[in-house]
Amino acid sequence: MFYESNKKVNHARFKPQTFALLNRSRKAGIGYSQCVLRPKTTEEVSRILSFCNEHRIAVCPQGGNTGLVGGSVPVFDEVVLSTSLMDQIISTNDTSGVLVCQAGCILEKLDTHLADHGLMMPLDLGAKRFLSSWRQCVKANGEVLDCLRYHLKHLFIGSEGTLGIVTKVAIQCPAKPKAQNVAFLGLESFQDVLKTMKKAKYDLGEILSSCELIDELSLDLVTSHLKLNSPISVYPFYMLIETQGSNNDHDEMKMNAFLESAMSDGLILDGTTTNEVSKMQSLWELRERITEGLTHDGYVFKYDISLPTKNFYSLVPAMKERLGDSAKRICGYGHLGDGNIHLNISVREFTQDILDKIEPFVYEFTSKLKGSISAEHGIGFRKPKYIHYSKSKESIALMKQLKAMMDPNGILNPYKVLPA
Repeated sequence: MFYESNKKVNHARFKPQTFALLNRSRKAGIGYSQCVLRPKTTEEVSRILSFCNEHRIAVCPQGGNTGLVGGSVPVFDEVVLSTSLMDQIISTNDTSGVLVCQAGCILEKLDTHLADHGLMMPLDLGAKRFLSSWRQCVKANGEVLDCLRYHLKHLFIGSEGTLGIVTKVAIQCPAKPKAQNVAFLGLESFQDVLKTMKKAKYDLGEILSSCELIDELSLDLVTSHLKLNSPISVYPFYMLIETQGSNNDHDEMKMNAFLESAMSDGLILDGTTTNEVSKMQSLWELRERITEGLTHDGYVFKYDISLPTKNFYSLVPAMKERLGDSAKRICGYGHLGDGNIHLNISVREFTQDILDKIEPFVYEFTSKLKGSISAEHGIGFRKPKYIHYSKSKESIALMKQLKAMMDPNGILNPYKVLPA
């Protein structure tokens, strides 16, 4: 656990390949650590990192632990630094809409708190522009950076705890919408999906907040395994479209006009729309519980990919052709509005042969289409050797230089993000 201060961090406990195999075969990110630290303040994080840096003790930052690539999993007995107790809301400004909180706050808690102030968390497609800057970050040597005063936030966003640990954030939150509508639609083809999304952007304009795609086999996961009811019949593709605005009559009129036009054009075969809270929640459950449905489907290979909109669904048929009967289910769903598709391949049990057929093909395919091998779940431990499919060698070299400058002793989340 504690390494000699005149040497680099000791990384010889066991081989990385062993960790990767454990991750695959046990269906979860399994790591090893004898010590978990749960600081409550930025000052405590600073003291921990200062000590660990001096004594060459590797640190694995851990937040919500919802990633899919092992980014928050200790590999070689690193000290786990959990932000779970850093969950205090520091201030809320009703006028500016700025919320300041510690980095360990969960979204549900923040959204509930903001509702009392007439605000909401900026989570959806239409509100991403409201995201504000990181406020406070602790470097590897314990130095505290105020990233609000110095415009350094993008240095740490997406670095997955390899350059510093975020302890406090400031988020500019939009006003909670007075009107909300959700439509759940059935379509025949992906080309019809693209045309419908384009039409939604024009017809719904400023009130369009979410545009999600679900294919038939993805919806089947929640209707079969979780026994949720779909309000419409079975179709090859489904879209979930949400609007948020300030005038319900105006928004409802725009939604109805959009749906009538899209149905008359033959794009939408069937659908339902509602502005009742309970019914909207039921429609969103069909999308949000797909991951839960996958847990009942055997061993699942999960891929979080970003592709150009016109190629959003292209990986699914490509993988079906490549894997054939060796896969139990190949399906795709995700955030059509920003090109983020969740590709899922379920099999009866893990085998190295199937993995070899999937990787690196899935990343090579993505690279040829100028996509990204990771959309929202990071690079973590599983993807560093594939990062060259998304980043040039010059970019990777610069990232390594930044890592060496910010964390010269290599204590922050080793083995993650950057290739060896």
